[in-house]
Amino acid sequence: MGNRADDYGSDVEIYRKPLTNTIYAETPTGAPEQLLALLDALGLERKTTVTAGPAYVWHEVPGHLSEDERKQAATRAIPSLLLAGYVVNIPDDLFDPTAYQEAVADIRNHRHPTATPPAGARPTPKAPGRANSARR
Repeated sequence: MGNRADDYGSDVEIYRKPLTNTIYAETPTGAPEQLLALLDALGLERKTTVTAGPAYVWHEVPGHLSEDERKQAATRAIPSLLLAGYVVNIPDDLFDPTAYQEAVADIRNHRHPTATPPAGARPTPKAPGRANSARR
C-alpha cells in the first residue's frame, strides 16, 4: 500500500483528505527519521498504524485548529522543509502566501526552531519561483 509521496516521488505531500477537514503531510514509505522528526518539530502530529506488514507513518495538522490556522500551519512548514532540501507538494487551496512569507522571515531572523538545517540534510535547493519545490 503506497501513499501520495510514493506515487509522486516527493518527500512530503500535503493535502486534504477528501470529504474531511484533515490536512495530511505524507512522506514516502520508509522515510528517514530525520524528516519525520522535522515534521514533528514543525508542529505536525505524527500518526502510525502498524499492520502485519510495514508500519505506516504520516503527519496531520492538528485538528483543533480553525480552517485558516490549519492552512497556515501546513504552509508554514514548507520553508523549513525546503531549507532542509526536501521536495514538498501542496495544492493551491491549502497554500497561504502570507504564512509562507512569515515563515521565511522567521527563518531569516533566526526566530524559528528549525532555522538551521539538520546535520546531514540534503543541499539547500535554489529559491523556488512559485514555491515550486513546493509544487502546488
